[in-house]
Amino acid sequence: MNSRLRRSLVLTTLLALLLGVSGASALIALAAKPPDTRVAGIDVDATTIPELQELMDRNRLKSVQLTQFYLHRIKKLNPTLNTVITVSPTALADARAADKARRDGDDRPLLGIPIIVKDNVNTAGMPTTAGSWALAGSTPDDAFIAKQLKAAGAIIIGKANLSEWANFRSGPSSSGWSGIGGQTNMPYVLDRNPCGSSSGSGVVAAADLAVAAVGTETDGSIVCPSGANGVVGIKPTLGLWSRAGVVPISADQDTAGPMARNVTDAAVLLGAATGVDANDAATAAQAGNAFTDYTRFLDDEALEGARIGVWRAGTYNEPLVGSVVEPIIDDVVDALEDEGATVIDGTDIDLSATAGEFPALLCEFKSDIATYLQTYADGTNPVTGQPYPQTLAELIAFNQAHPELEGPWNDLVFELAEATNGRDAECAAIRAGVTPPVQAEIDALMAEHDLDAIVALTNGPAWPTNDNPNEGDLDGHFEYFVGSSGAAAVSGYADITVPAGYIAGLPMGITFIGGRWSEPELLGLAYDYEQATQVRVPPQFIPTIGDDLFPGAPNPAEQARALRQQTAHGQREVAVRFR
Repeated sequence: MNSRLRRSLVLTTLLALLLGVSGASALIALAAKPPDTRVAGIDVDATTIPELQELMDRNRLKSVQLTQFYLHRIKKLNPTLNTVITVSPTALADARAADKARRDGDDRPLLGIPIIVKDNVNTAGMPTTAGSWALAGSTPDDAFIAKQLKAAGAIIIGKANLSEWANFRSGPSSSGWSGIGGQTNMPYVLDRNPCGSSSGSGVVAAADLAVAAVGTETDGSIVCPSGANGVVGIKPTLGLWSRAGVVPISADQDTAGPMARNVTDAAVLLGAATGVDANDAATAAQAGNAFTDYTRFLDDEALEGARIGVWRAGTYNEPLVGSVVEPIIDDVVDALEDEGATVIDGTDIDLSATAGEFPALLCEFKSDIATYLQTYADGTNPVTGQPYPQTLAELIAFNQAHPELEGPWNDLVFELAEATNGRDAECAAIRAGVTPPVQAEIDALMAEHDLDAIVALTNGPAWPTNDNPNEGDLDGHFEYFVGSSGAAAVSGYADITVPAGYIAGLPMGITFIGGRWSEPELLGLAYDYEQATQVRVPPQFIPTIGDDLFPGAPNPAEQARALRQQTAHGQREVAVRFR
């Protein structure tokens, strides 16, 4: 299908949905006339960072204008989207300084570009809370990646909401909910869930609340909210971006990464934050593998002659979702072949080793969260008047003492982690049985078929958000589940998701998975695919589309109960994919 026809069909679908919605008059008005994305006559939604830089160099646009636009848009849309926790008090002053620096000849790649980072990345002058009142008012100095972004000229204008503690606290939970930030709503259909703990960052990028955003991932929390919100997300190779100064789950899987409306902007951010950090040993391996400018790899002919594997089996629940999502995969295969790629179907990644992922994360989290708290959470919590918690046990005690702040969710995952011994020999052995086997599986599969990348669906259609603490946002909605994030997450390898299509107006993404330090190759392939398909359209802020995407499917609540009976971990194993 050519890109013009594809785009026309998407717009027609969105318009049809819009005409049938019901809800509050304010939300209907927002959907009927989404706020303009033009600044000084420039549509910033459709303009890349290099293009913005050129416009500012020609004095056609100023950073102050751009920053004012985003601050005004946050003020207008945040009551509906609930996605920005904190706005920088120095944003406009920083923009004025950037404009002056440009007049003085400064040409840094992110000079004057407003971005928003997830609220688990330490950012000087703004609290870093992981969404929890336990860290309210905690203001450590910049994380290494925040310093790098600022050094490249970026203006961090705010902090994005997230699933509290990166969705590693309760079972069940609601993706995008935190005690401080409340529930984030996805901008395409407002009662649908934005997915993953970096949900706020995904919504920021999709809804034009900043030029781009930074998210973090342990397993799925960059790629899933990127796919669900119709944007590009890069989960880098472990060690490409420093983890120091970022609230952790596990140093063995955690990484931050860029989330943006297009591959170009994601590439600019990716290079800006690389660098060897003395406080993160994993970054030492960057030598010869990292770049400060990844835009050099954006090649609109990268798919010509490439060999791409397709991973279908095991990434979604059959038969519930298969008939709905298979056409998206088929469209992707057609587009890849149209661009000259050889597609090898059935290259499925065996993830049996990931059965140990959750136990490994539990013991690693107990130690790693204590290290973060004891390093960065100094002083007194202004809400409680008590010192900040310094251990996982103290976080649990805080939640128990403040249910009015930290409800309605429980502390099941916290408690399971606290019951471990932390990072001991047993914990290391569990990890050794998880990551190396998955790395070997990916390496062998790519070598066997001489692959440049493997593609898989990123996400299913966004499920209706559920704030019932007895159910959670996935319980009763397993028919929406798609999960391909585990391969890159557990291996520590790179992947990148790009918009691939829409189901009833809900964005679907396709993920390109590669080996270690494969960012240059993946960016070229993703860029070529993006340019050839031009799938993305801006969100329309539709209030609801109902809950009947799968007519005739088995009762999802019964499916959920059956799945929980099959495993001792049940919901917890599913939730681990949605960080």
